[in-house]
Amino acid sequence: MTGTPLPDEAPASPRARTLAQRLDAYERLVRLDKPIGTLLLLWPTLSALWLAARGAPSLVLVLVFTLGTLVMRSAGCAFNDFADRGYDAHVKRTAQRPLARGEIHAWEALGVGAVLALMAFGLVVLATNRTTVLMAVAGFAITLAYPWCKRFLAVPQAFLGIAFSFGIPMAFAAVLGYVSAFGWWLFAFNLFWVVAYDTEYAMVDRDDDLRIGIRTSAITFGRYDVAAVGVCYAIFLGGFAWLAARVPLGWPFWLGYAAAVLLAFYHLWLIRGREREACFAAFLNNHWLGFALFAGIAADFALRHAAWPRLP
Repeated sequence: MTGTPLPDEAPASPRARTLAQRLDAYERLVRLDKPIGTLLLLWPTLSALWLAARGAPSLVLVLVFTLGTLVMRSAGCAFNDFADRGYDAHVKRTAQRPLARGEIHAWEALGVGAVLALMAFGLVVLATNRTTVLMAVAGFAITLAYPWCKRFLAVPQAFLGIAFSFGIPMAFAAVLGYVSAFGWWLFAFNLFWVVAYDTEYAMVDRDDDLRIGIRTSAITFGRYDVAAVGVCYAIFLGGFAWLAARVPLGWPFWLGYAAAVLLAFYHLWLIRGREREACFAAFLNNHWLGFALFAGIAADFALRHAAWPRLP
């Protein structure tokens, strides 16, 4: 397999003709009907924002990072579908995407992605500082590069981890004007969580990806895929516990942390047989893991705010 797009990659002309049909196609292009990707980006970003701001981020920053996460994730989906337009029609899970079905032109996907990316960048420019703006440019470049990594990287999920974790250093930069060592450690550990859940995602498509020549961590890890996911969860959660102990966070956080650990074990139990539906269910359930950690952080400050020191 060379990773070359298959020749019958798209119908000759879009089927969506009316404005309503096109808007519906654009909505599905940017996955507004599937918010899981936004949530997986949002929870670690909000966790970082709460930690950097010692539990009291400004309402403006909360709104900017929440809306920015939604808009930038949507832009990434449009760019991803443009890059994968020669593959998606041949993968069971992605065959119904509007670009794969020929409902819209490739240039429309690029246009939608560009408009949304400019909106996200505008939010950062208007509401944050120079450091955060420069990081936003870097994050955009990483988002653009990720779809092409599946052609040559053995574990492209590691690169996706950078893209899906970039809200963490941006949140620290927006609050502090720089990214502390604590923020970079949080970013580094989050990469392993992304590899864990996106490997579960890749396990759904493994047969199709082998046939068309796409590289994924599920293929690279082979029969050790479940073990690799377990190791990634262990590094992520172990690292998070180490950072939490350094703050130190209190019992409200550790309740949320315990829930996150239980969810990780539940995901490993789901994927043990490698069935498509179970692997996809494990992937979808990861946003609850992220939410449990964020809820623990937010609750800890709400109940113990006087005990919160500055981050080490």
